[in-house]
Amino acid sequence: MRQRSVTPDDLRAMGWEQMPDEGFLALIGPMWRIADADGIRFGLLAEPRHHNKRGVVQGGMLMTLADRAMGMASRAVTGNQSQVTVQLDVHFVSAAEIGEFVEARGEVVRKTNSLVFVRGTLVAGSRIIATGNGIWKAMREPAAASRQSPA
Repeated sequence: MRQRSVTPDDLRAMGWEQMPDEGFLALIGPMWRIADADGIRFGLLAEPRHHNKRGVVQGGMLMTLADRAMGMASRAVTGNQSQVTVQLDVHFVSAAEIGEFVEARGEVVRKTNSLVFVRGTLVAGSRIIATGNGIWKAMREPAAASRQSPA
């Protein structure tokens, strides 16, 4: 059974916060977030512009949501250190319909000195949309001298 459509006002009333994004994420968003006892969940209200030729949410859009949720779970265990996605495997289980609110959560499985292993789940209501596993690499901040522009 598909969940009923929600509006941005519904999401705000439920405690979801619209994320301030720029670049690519601003073009495809907005994305939403909410904190609970288990961490932070991220979400996307599927709009008509997110559809594929079958009329459901495009898989790349769902992968972007998975990357956001799992990457932010990784950042949470590295002190908000900048990171890059090394690997992201997503398994599509069910289609997400336009108008549905898709939620994603990442869970850290293991952390090494420079890598973080994360698994994630995307759901619409109680229906699993996708699952995934990924690896993120924590990046060291460049030294001040190397960040300066050449004269």
